[in-house]
Amino acid sequence: MEKRECCIILSQVDGIGWQTVDRFMQMAEVHTHLSVADLVDLLKMLGVDEPLVARAKARAEPRALSRQVKEWEANGIHVMTRFDDEYPMLLTEIAQPPWILYCKGDRSLLGEPGVAVVGTRKPTPYGLRVTRQLVQALVERGLVITSGMANGIDGEAHRTALKTSGRTIAVLGAGIDVIYPKNHRVLYEELVSRSLVISEMPPGTPPHPGLFPRRNRIISGLAHGTLVVEAAERSGSLITADFSMEQGREVFAVPGPITVTQSQGTLKLIQQGAKCVRSVEDILEEIPFVAYDQAIQEKDETCPDLTEAEQWLLEQIAHDRPMSIDEIMGVGGTKWEFGQIHQSLLSLELKRMIASMPGGQYIRK
Repeated sequence: MEKRECCIILSQVDGIGWQTVDRFMQMAEVHTHLSVADLVDLLKMLGVDEPLVARAKARAEPRALSRQVKEWEANGIHVMTRFDDEYPMLLTEIAQPPWILYCKGDRSLLGEPGVAVVGTRKPTPYGLRVTRQLVQALVERGLVITSGMANGIDGEAHRTALKTSGRTIAVLGAGIDVIYPKNHRVLYEELVSRSLVISEMPPGTPPHPGLFPRRNRIISGLAHGTLVVEAAERSGSLITADFSMEQGREVFAVPGPITVTQSQGTLKLIQQGAKCVRSVEDILEEIPFVAYDQAIQEKDETCPDLTEAEQWLLEQIAHDRPMSIDEIMGVGGTKWEFGQIHQSLLSLELKRMIASMPGGQYIRK
């Protein structure tokens, strides 16, 4: 077995969590290939309970693993692990990147720049209106909207993105095939057909309160910043904002009346240093590769103004074959830092000069 297959096997055993998989992978570092016996021995060395080891062993049987993967594929479920080239780069930067992602829809969205939009399940008319206004403006700038498909602000963010021909990612707190809340069945189906739904949990996993905080770190981890529209003083939206801060990402909050419960969380975030949002420009100016001058956007897109780094990158990237960031960095030598290369690639993509490909690769249009 490859380590990728071990990820798939261990993720399906209820009782084996992120930390155990992390320690397993550290111990498996010396192995280029693992047998079922190797997997069992490593789990026993980690002190995993015998019943869990037995379940992992049963799932590791080659025919059982192959049958399971084929069943998922038949249901439109794609399995992505941290050992796959297409695994999103932004998630590799967070404290506990998920070992596995189950996906339904357009996986290329995972590699595109975006903003997380979250909020209360019981929004005010003001909160819904602001969500529609800001999401539409973000979508028009080419940003992907990430949220949790919950009732309220989350659902409104997804729906607005879809209605305005934008792209959006829903991160579930249940299995990829479990629609929760149930009243979002139509939204779920539209997300799968036109955008993307993902989950860290194996298919069939029912929703549980403990899963939603874990889900929230992925929502913020996939985005360059998190926008909280409305939230009570204690809410899951604030957990997402906390994750965003811990991950070194931007946090944005929409102010509201001090007399309204749904404004208490966002007002608290602003007190703590979150960016107060009055218009979409307040968000864009904190995302440098998106917030280029409005005058540039209005020019002919076939010939936008380019920075020195962008011009150099455009000359390196081929029309006929994709190039990875590592390959581009190799060409660039020590001239450009990784952060500047990454920022310039995203800027060129938004200017429609290049396109991102699966596996973190780029090709010139």
